[in-house]
Amino acid sequence: MLTIETREAEPVKEKGRKAIATNRKARHNYTILDTYEAGVALVGTEVKALREGKASLVDAFATIDDGEVWLRGLHIPEYGGGTWTNHAPRRTRKLLLHRREIDSLVGKIRDGNQTLVPLSMYFNDGRVKVELALAKGKQEHDKRADIARRTAEREIVREIGRRVKGIRG
Repeated sequence: MLTIETREAEPVKEKGRKAIATNRKARHNYTILDTYEAGVALVGTEVKALREGKASLVDAFATIDDGEVWLRGLHIPEYGGGTWTNHAPRRTRKLLLHRREIDSLVGKIRDGNQTLVPLSMYFNDGRVKVELALAKGKQEHDKRADIARRTAEREIVREIGRRVKGIRG
């Protein structure tokens, strides 16, 4: 008797990191003190909208309420193929962190005038993650000083390049 064994095709797992959205203004407006990687609790239509690359971290920030971390202001537009089960675009989403990380954040935020700002959102091996930063707001003069420092460094690099090539400027 001949037995035929059938194997179902295994689903293809995503590997690596794929960026969804970045908050480019965060590094300009805040001094980054520490970063954390957090998972995000999402519903199905949100994940489908994110796979299309649609999300905005512009007004997003994180808060800690009753020992849980929440991401507020994140905009994920409604999924085009969704029906009445679609999600609310700006709903509050829970961030998934270890208890010791949450306790550490609570202590750091309570001590000084620091905040939690999302820097980027990405897929890591098929799971949605947020890079969360413990940050301190910059004053206007700090922003100007950073711009002046970057400009000076850029000029130094250019001058070194000119001297190596033998060009006088």
